[in-house]
Amino acid sequence: MTPQRLGVNVDHVATLRNARGEHYPDPLIAAQTAIAAGADGITIHLREDRRHIRDADVMRIRAMIDKPLNFEMAATEEMVAIALKTRPNACCLVPEKRTEVTTEGGLDVAGHRMALAPMVKRLRDAGIRVSMFVDPDWNQLEASAEIGATIVELHTGAYAQGKPDELIRLQQAAGLTESLGLECHAGHGLNYDNVTPIAAIPEVMELNIGHFLIAQAIFDGLPAAVRRMKALMHAARGE
Repeated sequence: MTPQRLGVNVDHVATLRNARGEHYPDPLIAAQTAIAAGADGITIHLREDRRHIRDADVMRIRAMIDKPLNFEMAATEEMVAIALKTRPNACCLVPEKRTEVTTEGGLDVAGHRMALAPMVKRLRDAGIRVSMFVDPDWNQLEASAEIGATIVELHTGAYAQGKPDELIRLQQAAGLTESLGLECHAGHGLNYDNVTPIAAIPEVMELNIGHFLIAQAIFDGLPAAVRRMKALMHAARGE
């Protein structure tokens, strides 16, 4: 089975920093620490309300890490312009509502093909890999391929909440991605206790995990949290 990558999301290091208006803790240092501990990439979400990651963080992290940067973003002209200026390795288009605590579900790619397709083309023309954050649904997978995305990240939030049959839906959706020419990633709500069945899905090439790892780092330290998560992922794939 192909080795699986771990992308560490450092958004909530910035959340803690912003709570007091200080310059610490620094999400760049968190990103570098995670990479030193074995993370294969870093994910950041520049939200429209800038509630955690800020524009300056994006530029600093992009310039000062030696692993791929996955830039999560709403499908807006503002964010496309920032992505084109920053040139991250990948952009993941996500739904975004100002009233939500965290991303509540997948992007409705099927319902917004016409608006999303030009954005995907502009990003791809700039050499950026484009991912759609979607629910495990055939219509969303098909639409993602149709508009030119090269990756889908399956939303694992419902699975993490223990909803029945969600693991089966994720397994089935992942199994369909190759036929559509899509690389399969997964993330949202994953932790030590629930990651193994997702990591064991053969088609899932990358997991993006943030909030749990940053929270666990309070007790164990970030390097230990990253190393344990990677060990669980390797064990799930028999590596």
